[in-house]
Amino acid sequence: MTIITERKETVLKWQEELAGSSPEEVLEWALKIFDTGRIMQSSSLGLEDMVITDMVRRISPDCGVFTLDTGRLFQESYDLLEEARLKWKTPIQVLFPESGAVEALVGEKGPNSFYYSLENRKECCRIRKIEPLKRALSGLDAWICGLRRDQSVTRGTVDLVEWDEAFGLVKINPLAFWSEEQCREYVREHSVPVHALHRKGFPSIGCAPCTRAVRDGEDIRSGRWWWENPESKECGLHKK
Repeated sequence: MTIITERKETVLKWQEELAGSSPEEVLEWALKIFDTGRIMQSSSLGLEDMVITDMVRRISPDCGVFTLDTGRLFQESYDLLEEARLKWKTPIQVLFPESGAVEALVGEKGPNSFYYSLENRKECCRIRKIEPLKRALSGLDAWICGLRRDQSVTRGTVDLVEWDEAFGLVKINPLAFWSEEQCREYVREHSVPVHALHRKGFPSIGCAPCTRAVRDGEDIRSGRWWWENPESKECGLHKK
């Protein structure tokens, strides 16, 4: 039996043990199982991620939190980073793409190549998001994410704990079974800072050129890469 097979079987056991657990219970478990410095939260600065950051800061203030600055973020995202720094007294670590790779992409294909094909869009995401994420996850045993099952058709089978095949480590999704309203209730109860664009019809927030407000009744991630087929609308950070 390989080490990877053993880890996958362990994750299946953890799924059974954690079934029915609250997000706080999942985080308390994860932050005991994995040593400080070997587990971090990845934040996109959206509603779910800010909820998790507040929970993490209450349970284990030493647990690191990072976000990816693609160079194409909304100004409101930077405003939220500053608000979070002031609230929790600890900055969210910001990671950037390699400048040479971005310069080569823009020089060869222009600043808006992602609009022209799925392949181009995935190339942009790879350079601006996937490669920096790989650096962030290097040396970790687990990462904490804000995925929820009802966010989109691509996330309908998300579990509280999973084996991340793409990056070779454990992924923790404490809000997997929570609704958007439960997240909003937590924000109100604990005065958690949230992204200003949520109040303007942006339930999911990424890069400015690839994110728009959604209409009433639309899927909450329909504002991300809205020109693409819903089945393909992931950037590569989260793959089954």
